Amino acid sequence: MKFTCPQQTLAKALNVVSKAITNRTTIPILKGILLEADHGQLTLTASDLELSIETKIDVQVGEEGALVVSAKLFSDIIRKLPAGMVEVEEKENNMIVIRCMSSEFTIVGQSADEFPNTGDVEETNSIKMEKEMFKDMVRKTAFAASLDESKGIILGVLIDIGSEMLQMVALDGYRMAITREHVRSDETRKIIIAARILNEVNKVVMDSDSESDMNIVLDQKKAMFLTGDTKIVVRMLEGQFIDFKNVIPKSHNTRVRLSRSELLEAIERASLLARDGKNNLIRISVGDTTMTVTSRSEEGNVKEEINIAREGDGLEIGFNSKYLLDVLKVVSDDEVYLEFNSSVSPCMIRPVEGDAFEYLVLPVRISN
Repeated sequence: MKFTCPQQTLAKALNVVSKAITNRTTIPILKGILLEADHGQLTLTASDLELSIETKIDVQVGEEGALVVSAKLFSDIIRKLPAGMVEVEEKENNMIVIRCMSSEFTIVGQSADEFPNTGDVEETNSIKMEKEMFKDMVRKTAFAASLDESKGIILGVLIDIGSEMLQMVALDGYRMAITREHVRSDETRKIIIAARILNEVNKVVMDSDSESDMNIVLDQKKAMFLTGDTKIVVRMLEGQFIDFKNVIPKSHNTRVRLSRSELLEAIERASLLARDGKNNLIRISVGDTTMTVTSRSEEGNVKEEINIAREGDGLEIGFNSKYLLDVLKVVSDDEVYLEFNSSVSPCMIRPVEGDAFEYLVLPVRISN
């Protein structure tokens, strides 16, 4: 194998596929990147068996071939080289020589035969999505998935594909995030992808130079995301997702309309003193025309007031400030609704118009 290409082009491609490299693997070959040079292109592939990323770049191929290089070492070398033409050549016994201007490295590679076949997805159905829409939906939901490896299926984000609507849902037992967009699909399907992996897919999609829409191709166990010259294959989580529709309150006793940014800033300031235990406790008191946000600790206390429009009863309720902040930071609407039933039942955060998102946040019990 022998190829030549610009240092910046190779470094960018390595950055893309490196997102599939994990230090958690016990399989040495998976700490490497597969390089395949043929027909004027270099194909780079990395995989941790759950997430596989493949991207292609144009190169000058002197000799066709394939080899696996250490992901960290090879990427570090290419990144540190000057911005010139890089030549990569395979020598005997899987040795690799890397040349660029006055620099020359010789490193050990591995046989490409040992690299796992990441496989293509047998298309059963596919949908086309705008990259920005996908990015926005992942950003608005994935944060609410569980981080506890013992929690099984709720480590994932449910992607519910309808004929005209796509929903993403994530929950962790303390909060739930739902976002919706109008997307046409020939078939209906529900899949679950680990939030950790979905976030990595999102980074790759947004780093892609392709201006065209992305395609999501599905089979029974895997999903493939296609954007430009990059292909991402992920293994779906198996199991039944929680029936989230039954978790959503059907009615409310109190509804508050208020400025999202004002509430965000008030909670951020209040959370500076929200050190009561480990739950970042803030208290919210809903009055006739104002909402009061308070918190206290041994170091002091804080009180914030926000103008509101209220329907229904007043109430006092406690929250982990982090869970409310996580929602308010990903929503971009100027105003939102907060809906309550009691001081011990979940709060719903909804848009003033439409149903593009719904967030459920469980309260924290407060002492009088």
